[in-house]
Amino acid sequence: MNRPDGAQTSAGAGAPGSQTLARGLTALHLVAGSPTGLTVGEVADEIGVHRTIAYRLLSTLAQFRFVAKGEDGRYRSAAALAVLGASFDNNVRQLCVPTLRALADELGATVSLLVAEGDQQVAVAVMVPTNVYYQLSFHEGSRYPLDRGAAGIALLASMAPRPGERELVQQTRQQGWVITHGEIEPNTYGLAVPVHRTAPSPPTCINLISHREDVVLNGRDAVIKAAGDLSAVLS
Repeated sequence: MNRPDGAQTSAGAGAPGSQTLARGLTALHLVAGSPTGLTVGEVADEIGVHRTIAYRLLSTLAQFRFVAKGEDGRYRSAAALAVLGASFDNNVRQLCVPTLRALADELGATVSLLVAEGDQQVAVAVMVPTNVYYQLSFHEGSRYPLDRGAAGIALLASMAPRPGERELVQQTRQQGWVITHGEIEPNTYGLAVPVHRTAPSPPTCINLISHREDVVLNGRDAVIKAAGDLSAVLS
């Protein structure tokens, strides 16, 4: 099963007092990451607990409307999860979706919005084009090291200079965009442009990925414009 990044199957490995909470959050991650939903048994197997424990976890999540049990016995995301997600960073995802959707369809390539969180970059929104048959994609919520790939470089360029930072970060800070190749996925080009926001909002950027260099090069101006539009929307 493909679990969303951030879901931990070793939920019982933390401090004893946090075990139940860790298991519950892991169950929530798993259900939210499954488009077709999960049964009690599947959740139990993924977490590594008895079915009775998994049932109690899911029942509690359902009580608070984070998940709902369907007639087929499978648990799926419920309304409270959407409300909780909308509260992240002042509903930044919802505000950015129209711009990202239009950009993905215009360029025929996958476009995403990422933010810096600690030493990682996190995908807040991922839009694949609707007018092509094949495209690269990855899950919303995916995490990668902050010092890798176009998005990571653009996010670092949005921060104050750090000792020993890559020359590419300094270059991005000056020119306002960056292109990388193969830093996260082999044979994949990435173009990222910072979205300028005021503190305490996290560093944010738009990222374009493609196997084709010409798509990235030709899409640069459109991504720069979209980043400017989002800077205005989020200011």
